[in-house]
Amino acid sequence: MTTSPLASPAATRGLLEEFGLATKHRLGQNFLIDNHVIERIMSLAELDGSECVLEVGPGIGTLTLALLSEASRVVSVEADPELEPVLEAHAEEHDGFAFIMGDALKVAPAEIAEAAGGEPTVFVANLPYNVAATIILQFFQTMPALQRAVVMVQKEVADRIAAAPGNRTYGGYTAKLGLYGHVTGRFEVPPRCFMPAPHVDSAVVRIDRGGVELPDGIEAEAVSRVIDAAFGQRRKTIRNSMGSNGFDKAILDESFPVAGVEPSARAETLSTADFVRLTAALAQSASSAGESEAR
Repeated sequence: MTTSPLASPAATRGLLEEFGLATKHRLGQNFLIDNHVIERIMSLAELDGSECVLEVGPGIGTLTLALLSEASRVVSVEADPELEPVLEAHAEEHDGFAFIMGDALKVAPAEIAEAAGGEPTVFVANLPYNVAATIILQFFQTMPALQRAVVMVQKEVADRIAAAPGNRTYGGYTAKLGLYGHVTGRFEVPPRCFMPAPHVDSAVVRIDRGGVELPDGIEAEAVSRVIDAAFGQRRKTIRNSMGSNGFDKAILDESFPVAGVEPSARAETLSTADFVRLTAALAQSASSAGESEAR
């Protein structure tokens, strides 16, 4: 099983002292010190040596070193400028490693592909918890070559990612993620596996690309707008919520039966496939209304 030479308290402390570093809670830095967790992450990632792996938040490179032992190339994006010397040292020792200093939400996919020598195909990371959900969705949206993600997130975020319609943790984010992928694996990670130990529980989830298929002429962005409107006032019925968020109620009333959606339903009871059907029905109804006005 693949492990990391840095996944222990002594090794982590030693490297931090070597570079004169300390943990920074403001950046959500909790360093992984348990090789059993590394082994399970690598098992879920299923690397065969051909992949270009994208990592966000490498920290001191604990997971990075494990990835480098199995992937063709690894490109990491790190926000903390004080960690640049550590990553530079890793890059000098490993030809297959490149890194970018910056905010992962602002670095362009083209810049990542250039640094990696090609578009990343797998995303593996111990993510900064405050932006984890946003990063996952954005990467699947903007990097079509990504086939799967194996990411460590806060347990509550993992619950949202894996939630089914009707579950209290299911929301607009879950429905949107369903346009791009689905969860195929998960395990929990207790606080003791980090240094310092965080005050939250963590979980690793694997998401494979392959979401709900879109009909011809329907874009994911259009479905996302419908989802946002439906969840805009989630205590209301879907008809009232969408009507209060920019959708014509007459067109809604025409579209609901076509999509097989009850107007009295609430957004959290609808699956991603339901939202796709509703988006297609709305587009058809709006088109028909436009044609009638033109006459």
